[in-house]
Order: sequence, then C-alpha cells, then structure tokens
Amino acid sequence: MKKDLHPKGYRTVVFEDLNNGTKFMTRSTVATEETIKWEDGKEYPLVKVHISSASHPYFTGEERIVDIEGRVDKYKARAEAAAKARDARMKAAAKTRVKAEKEETAQTEK
Repeated sequence: MKKDLHPKGYRTVVFEDLNNGTKFMTRSTVATEETIKWEDGKEYPLVKVHISSASHPYFTGEERIVDIEGRVDKYKARAEAAAKARDARMKAAAKTRVKAEKEETAQTEK
C-alpha cells in the first residue's frame, strides 16, 4: 500500500445546505474562512454547499427541479429565442415564396 496517500489534517467542520438550511457536523480537510457557533457553544469552520443529502431529490423522495445559478431559466430563454428565430426564418421564407410566385405569374401573363 502507498504511504502518505491520504490527506492529513482532518478537523471537525460544519456543513450547511443552502437549499433548506440543514447543518451537520463531520470531519473534513476542506479549507474555509467562515465559522459558526455550534450547539455545544464552540466555534467550528463552516462550509456552505448548494445541495446535500438533506435536500437532494434522490434522498428526500421529492420530485423537483434543483436549479443552481439559474440553469433552468437560461435553458428556457435559449429555447424561446430559438423559437422566435425559427418563426422569423419561416416568415422570411414565406415572403420570398410569395414574391417569387407573383413574379412568375406576371411573366406568364405577358
């Protein structure tokens, strides 16, 4: 087995889930500047996470969209912009067809 493979410097850290405010204490090597006063009255380093087992749909059994940093909104905006562009292309193509048909009709009448 390789020597010195695992990190050293484990310490007690509090993780806070930003979705529902759940906090739990565990050991970690993660570095952080923030601290929080825990239930025992001592201060511990605080690590904020976007999602944990307390709020993840797999563990909670709830079906919901987990939207971090507006990804769903960005997707909807892109889909809407694509639909508008497609409609504009269709209108332009229809105008070109109508114009070509009028020219063709005018030439056959001569």
